[in-house]
Amino acid sequence: MASEELQRVLKLIEERPRPLVNPTRQQIREAMEQRSFPATDAATVIPVEANEVPGEWVTVAESDPNRRVLYFHGGGYVYGSPVTHRRLCEDIAQAAGCAVLNLDYRLAPEHPFPAALEDALAGFRFIRANGPNGPAAAEATFIAGDSAGGGLTLATLLAARDQGVDLPNAAIAISAWTDLAITGESVTSLAESDPLESNVQMLKDLAVQYLADAHACDPLASPLYADYAGLPPLLLQVGGAEMLLSDSTRAATRARAAGVDVVEEVWDEMFHVWHQFAPLLPEGREAIGKIGEFIKQRS
Repeated sequence: MASEELQRVLKLIEERPRPLVNPTRQQIREAMEQRSFPATDAATVIPVEANEVPGEWVTVAESDPNRRVLYFHGGGYVYGSPVTHRRLCEDIAQAAGCAVLNLDYRLAPEHPFPAALEDALAGFRFIRANGPNGPAAAEATFIAGDSAGGGLTLATLLAARDQGVDLPNAAIAISAWTDLAITGESVTSLAESDPLESNVQMLKDLAVQYLADAHACDPLASPLYADYAGLPPLLLQVGGAEMLLSDSTRAATRARAAGVDVVEEVWDEMFHVWHQFAPLLPEGREAIGKIGEFIKQRS
């Protein structure tokens, strides 16, 4: 049974100010940053150029600089930034005792597919050889992300495997958007009950902006359609009340069938990337704690 805090958080989401009528893309991006939870005073945030891709190292006192997580924010490949996910990266750093590189990958439609994937690969190569204290080989590396960033996490694993790049110890995908063809059963069955008021048209609009001339079933854009053979262990967390539920469950099934070690967690009544409300929501803190355990066990 969900916590009492869940209803308060859902009410907060429902009552938060809506964007202007017909807001510009930039206004939406700025609004997302303004309403995000800031990092606490416990976090150290260091801007960095990761093989020419901007980002920031997020660490806490307990962070092992040689245990590194590359994090991809969500936002449908069109929105989101390191600012919107800085607190979540701090929480992961705390839970896992790691350093988190919060990557500022290029966004669509200004930079459509495969720009985000190119930046992701550059970021992964960077954390293998560089930490928050400068050049140093990593003892353990991980890739993680939420929503579009969760899909990008899986796509980065696939591209790295195909290019002969040594893979990370494991990866974590939160509420992953894995199917830009938008064929999942939950996309329609949960559309009316999704607490974040997501809708099919919104997903289609985001997919068009990201894909440009690419096919929606290209495995590097929609990793649901990929061959998962040879990938490292995966932790897939998804909310039971979100439209993208079947994006995660179908990806987990495919990965498991290919012999990948998959930990699949469906959190009853949780909404899309509930982790971002961890400052208010016990289930968010618990889910991040599970991520921390997963990383520590595979370091």
